[in-house]
Amino acid sequence: MPDFVEPILAFLRTHEGWVIPIVFALAFGESLAFVSLLIPATVILWGIGVMVGASGIAFLPIWFAAALGAALGDWLSYWLGYHYHEPISRMWPLNKHPDLLPRGHAAFQKWGWAGVFFGRFLGPLRAAVPLVAGACQMPQWSFQLANWLSASAWATWTLGAGAFGVEALQKWF
Repeated sequence: MPDFVEPILAFLRTHEGWVIPIVFALAFGESLAFVSLLIPATVILWGIGVMVGASGIAFLPIWFAAALGAALGDWLSYWLGYHYHEPISRMWPLNKHPDLLPRGHAAFQKWGWAGVFFGRFLGPLRAAVPLVAGACQMPQWSFQLANWLSASAWATWTLGAGAFGVEALQKWF
């Protein structure tokens, strides 16, 4: 490993208690409408996954923090869209694309919860999908089913690739 990595790993081991709230906050911000445009959290979480795998810190609590943060961020975005769909439709970037809500409604009618599930994995759309689902009045139960399942899968993919990839590489080299 490069020389600069070991001090970072030592820092993580020493301050392990901070990793969980940081991962939660990053996942929450990445999933929250409008805020996600300001935070490149997915890339940071990939890096954290690598560091977790290399440091030997327990994966499960960090995965849980990421899944919980992502699900709660989407839940809040959905709630905002559901309760404030009229004012939100007049805000940027939705006001620049007046056809977005009708197209979103048609997509949710066609794809249902699968649209929300797979929307989490579509980078810039990640935080917009729950907002539009709420604004289109998607039923709460189907949204939450997709939300919690996709948050778990997203956390596994985002953190697990680095964490388990590093562990595998360390066994080989």
